[in-house]
Amino acid sequence: MESSNNFATSISNFKTHLATLGRANATILAYTKDIEQLSNFLKESLSKTSTNEVKAEDIDAFKDHLDKKDYTAKSISRKINSIKSFFSFLQSQGTIKANPAQAVTHPKYEVKPPRILSKLEYRALRDACKDDSRIFAIVEILLQTGIRISELANLRINDIDLNENKATIIAHDSHPERSIPFNQVSKEALEKYLKDRPKSETQNIFITKTGKSFLIRNIRSSLDRYFKLAGIDNVKVNDLRRTFIAHQLSSGSPLVYISKLVGHKRLSTTEKYLEFIPNKPSKEKPKLSEL
Repeated sequence: MESSNNFATSISNFKTHLATLGRANATILAYTKDIEQLSNFLKESLSKTSTNEVKAEDIDAFKDHLDKKDYTAKSISRKINSIKSFFSFLQSQGTIKANPAQAVTHPKYEVKPPRILSKLEYRALRDACKDDSRIFAIVEILLQTGIRISELANLRINDIDLNENKATIIAHDSHPERSIPFNQVSKEALEKYLKDRPKSETQNIFITKTGKSFLIRNIRSSLDRYFKLAGIDNVKVNDLRRTFIAHQLSSGSPLVYISKLVGHKRLSTTEKYLEFIPNKPSKEKPKLSEL
């Protein structure tokens, strides 16, 4: 019978704990990989296989190991968060008496401002993809609604109501269901694409030429090609979402309204944008401006 101090058993119990807390699958996977990486390091470098053998200096040695492997300070800090959560859980369960990660410090790093596209840049992106109705619609929806790329990829025909100018984002992972409005620009782009969309039994709105779902990784690679074609450097798909958030806050949309609209779990996530925008949001009734 495996000991509860065994890393594999402890990790399995921790995953179950995270799931009961409603953590997203991606979060659980990331935490698991971080702790498994620590476990492998402890076994290979220090011959330690039990959680109650781990000391603070062992975790510090793991930090140094990551640094020598050229991990960024931000990545190391994220892994330390996972490790701290893991050992805190084990202590709360009585699996270990002392928490070896409690005294471990995070490496210092500079928080980079979000990449926000300028008006010139997103207009250039529009020009670059204007003859591709599918990508053009994707760009406009991401830019005009601020939804996540995963949410866009999962949008189904029945989720949209163009008569009411809105779409329903179905609950996923730990994110609750919410409704997002379409402005005229995004609505027209979507209507144009739907006319060109291949006939298919697939319910996802965005599909391939053969009628299969347009997968997230393929959406990313397609948009990356158009970013390059438009001459936009140092940009990723998620930056369209960040551009929407920054633009709306700068245009005066209330902070709480935008936070709920984009599905942020914490208001503090949205608040981080305030130091990077010229104007402060208002407290008046919700309004959205067109990009």
